[in-house]
This record gives sequence, C-alpha cells and structure tokens, in this order.
Amino acid sequence: MDVVHRLSWTGRTQERSELEWTGPALVGVLNVTPDSFSDGGSLDSVEDAVAVGVGMAEAGALFVDVGGESTRPGAAPVTESEELARVLPVVEGLSARGVRVSIDSRHAAVAEAALAAGAAVVNDVSGLRDAEMIAVCAAAGVPVVIVHMQGDPQTLQLGPTYEDVVGEVSEYLLEAAERALAAGVPSVVIDPGIGFGKTLEHNLELIRATGRLAGTGHPVMVGASRKGFVGRLTGVAEPRDRLAGSLAAHLYAAERGAALLRVHDVDAHRQALSVLGALRGASSGGEGG
Repeated sequence: MDVVHRLSWTGRTQERSELEWTGPALVGVLNVTPDSFSDGGSLDSVEDAVAVGVGMAEAGALFVDVGGESTRPGAAPVTESEELARVLPVVEGLSARGVRVSIDSRHAAVAEAALAAGAAVVNDVSGLRDAEMIAVCAAAGVPVVIVHMQGDPQTLQLGPTYEDVVGEVSEYLLEAAERALAAGVPSVVIDPGIGFGKTLEHNLELIRATGRLAGTGHPVMVGASRKGFVGRLTGVAEPRDRLAGSLAAHLYAAERGAALLRVHDVDAHRQALSVLGALRGASSGGEGG
C-alpha cells in the first residue's frame, strides 16, 4: 500500500494547513536560465515560461519548480538581481494561474521575494547552508526541500569523494532537517542531490538507498531527470534524449518510497506511474489531495 505523504504550512496567520498525496508525485522542472544543462535558453519570454509551467501542472505536476540560476557542474554564478529578474515574473504568472510553485534557489533574498510573489515551497540545492534561508522559510511558514550538494557548482564534480556516501548524505540531510524544524520551518523534504558532487557509482548507491532515506520519516525527492549519469550508462550524449533512462531511475525510486520525483517530462512520467500503480493495484501519480 502506498504511503501518504504530507507537507505542512503555517503562514503568517499561524494556522496550520497540509497537502497530502499518496505515492510518488511529480515536480516539474522549469528553468528560466540561458545555461541550464538540459533546457537552458529554450524559453523566449515570460509568457512562454508560464505557458510551459501551466502545461506541466495540467499534465499532473504537484509543483512547478522555477529556477533562475543554473547549478550544473561548472556553471557561473549570477547576481541576485539577475536571478530575481528571471524568476519573479514567472512565479507571479504561474501563481496567478493557480499553479503551485516551488522556487529553486540557493539565495535567501531570492527565496523571500519569490515567496512574496506566490511561491509555496523553497527548493534549496545548497542544503540550507545559509542560516538566513532557514529564517526566511520559518518566517514565511513554508516547507523547504533540502538538497545535498558536495562543494558548489564550480567545484562539485572535481573528484567528489565519500567514505560512505549513503551514510554521509543521510547524516547531513537529517541534521539539516533537524535545524530547520527547530527554527520553525513547518516541514521538510530531503533530496540526496543526484549529480551534485557525486560520481556515477555514488548516484547509483543513493538511488538504491531511496528506501533507507524514506524510512527517516521525511518525504524524499529524487531528481535524476536527464542527468549525466544517465548519459554515461546509456551512451546518450544529448540530455533531451535521456527520457527512457530517466524513467527507469525514477520508477526504481518510486518503488522504494520516493514521495516526489523532480522531472522535465511530466506527462511521460505521469503515464509511467499510472501504469506502475495499476500493476501494483494501487493509485500512483502526481495529483495532490
């Protein structure tokens, strides 16, 4: 039987509300950047980005994750003002259309502005290293996704090393979750950070350990969509052509308790999860309750 997952909000009124869903749900990737590894530069206007995000929600995404700074290996940082200029009109446009938005940012000021513009969740790829990010999420009363990253985008793939990758990543995520909850963040999601300071084997070990992470009691997000390790395993060089490999990784994680799958191809994943759920005799997919 699929597990019921929950995210909680408190908000400025301090009235607690919850979103519940059963089985794995989908988070749509919407990068409004010129240099993201897979879809950078593919959107010509705010209107285009909003239309794509609305389409993701209609296809079954529980959230649309809007990012304005590429965190691919070797990516150059952007100024907060540039990141804000990229994401805020899109967050506002999607929120006005009734789409649940998460803001994908490492920067507390960007997260704070995006939350004010209508975002409902913060997705911090730097794993809450900045205490100010915790304070922003606690003050707004919103959940946060804590992503594990070894290093930063400029250095993360320069020889990542671990003695025990699953143990070390788990320990980091649980400690960060405890800090966030103690500071007043209403709920957290943990994400092992596939591709963020990990070798091919590290990525495989972490996906295999999805059940162990899910056993911590926090919802787990897995984001393997189109990533480099899929290309290495399949020999597919172009990220846009890695759907089949991405589906395999995500279905494996879904079977082991992943609560959220962060994906570029929402409809294809919705179809795959629907069939998987039917075969298991349980509901599965992206619609929230």
